[in-house]
Formats: sequence, structure tokens, C-alpha cells
Amino acid sequence: MEERYYSLNRYLRETFGGKVYKLALSAGMTCPNRDGTLGTGGCVFCSAGGSGDFAESPCQSLRQQLDRAKERIRQKTDARMFIAYFQSYTNTYAPVKKLEKIFTEAIAEPDVVALSIATRPDCLGPEVVELLSRLNRIKPVWVELGLQTIHERTARYIRRGYPLEVYDDAVRRLKAAGITVITHVILGLPGETKEDMLATVAHLSGENRPDGIKLQLLHVLRGTDLAKDYEKGLFDTLSMEEYLDILFACLERLHPDIVVHRLTGDGAKRDLIAPLWTGDKKRVMNTLRRELETRNIRQGKNCPLGQNDHFLSGD
Repeated sequence: MEERYYSLNRYLRETFGGKVYKLALSAGMTCPNRDGTLGTGGCVFCSAGGSGDFAESPCQSLRQQLDRAKERIRQKTDARMFIAYFQSYTNTYAPVKKLEKIFTEAIAEPDVVALSIATRPDCLGPEVVELLSRLNRIKPVWVELGLQTIHERTARYIRRGYPLEVYDDAVRRLKAAGITVITHVILGLPGETKEDMLATVAHLSGENRPDGIKLQLLHVLRGTDLAKDYEKGLFDTLSMEEYLDILFACLERLHPDIVVHRLTGDGAKRDLIAPLWTGDKKRVMNTLRRELETRNIRQGKNCPLGQNDHFLSGD
């Protein structure tokens, strides 16, 4: 798959000269959608771990997290380069001095080649962006923004807590500061049609486009408010066939300069309610490979999506 398409792994090898692995870390922060500033329940789909269920424990020091994460990866590979990925909750939701200490410690690691920070666009004040710009002059800094959708009715339902204009402004300011921006989009949100999802991708492919995108299938996890609505029968999740159809349609409309960091995603199996077919990742990826090859044959092209020959990626 990686030889036929320009995957994230291939992009990393070309950029850093070899294979790069992510260290999923926790800065021990919370979120304005949880601490009462905007709300207390978080987004309806967000797990108790703040979407960082695979990250290291915040009870450990950053030094311990880095060591444990590296060791976990090195048990399976000969990894020599890493991205320090602050994944859980909102990782710019703290005083700038605290952020500087944490992020500086992470990029001081000789084998850490980049810093990736998951956050909200409404938690990127001028001082934070200035800090990230300074760090970016030391090692590449990526900022991951959880947009999920451009549609305000869906944003209200999922309790995102900010309007689209806030996201657009954050992207402009970050890119003006030279910082790489990656946007998260969820496919299959309740009430959204295929056309709605394509409209989100079309918006991201406009003039104010991010550098990268993560396409995530909606997962229903135990303990979330989304799970309550699912159990009431208020919506259904996508089948694998439906998801692939929407995914390819999105990729066809995605600007060719946008690197796709993710084509699907994983929910913690212990908490996964639906769709259960995502629990068999090997089957999902094999089906995806076969479908891509089939579309190549049908269209008689090296890439089934025209110029978008760089979307297959691992995460």
C-alpha cells in the first residue's frame, strides 16, 4: 500500500530520512468543555480519557512517559525516531510557562524529531501561538485541531463549543506563524448526510486549508452521552461498505496538497459499542486495500482518485 500511494509513513521517511513512530503522551490537562468554562460533559463522543485512551498515564512524569512509550515501541521495532504526541484532552489549555516547560522537555529528546499537539482552536491565544512558533524553529511543531464538522447544527449536537469562524481564524494564525496544522474530521456523525460530510472536506480544501487531515469513523464508546442516544435508537452507525463509499468520495474532493494522516480509527475494544466491525482492524485494512486495488483496475490509473495519490497512511 505504501509503495503505491504517498502515505504518511512515506512522507515521514522522505522528511526525516527514516521511519518515525508516535509517542502518545499526556500532559495532565483538562478541557474547557469539561471544567465548567464551556461545559462539564465534554463532547458527546469523547471518552473519559479525553480521546487519549492509548496515551501514557498522566500520573507518570513526562520523563517516565517518554521512556515507557519508547520501550513499548522498541519491543516490536528498531525505532530510532519519534514524534512526541500530546494526545489527551486540550494540550494548550494551561499557562504558557507550563506549556513551555512541558513541550521544551519533550523536544529536547535527541530522538524526538517533531512535536504534535492536540488541542482546540479556541485555546490558541497569541502567547500560545508565539510559543509554538519559537519551538517550531527548534523542531517541527504540528497542531492538531478537532473540527469534526463544518455544520453548526451538528456542532451544537456534539457540544463542540465554538463556531466554525474560530477554527478558520486559528488555522490562519497558525499557518502565518509557520506551524503545521492537522484537522480531525469525523465521518458518520448523527444527522449528517454524505453530502454534509463532503461539504466539510470541500471547506477544508479551500484557501484556508490545513496541511494534514485525519479522517475518523464515528465510534460509540461506553460511558459517553453519544452511547445514551445510540441505545435509544436515535441514530445508527455506518457499515463498512457505507464508510468506504463516503471515505473515497471525500478523498476525491480533497485538495492534493493535504496529507492524510488517518483513514479510519480505533476505539478501545473494552469500551466499543458500535460499529463492532471496526474491532477487526486487520480485516478493515485488508478490505480497504482490496477496494483500492479494484478501483485502480476499474479506472485504469495508478491512483483511483486522480491527483490524490498520497492518502494511505498509518497512525
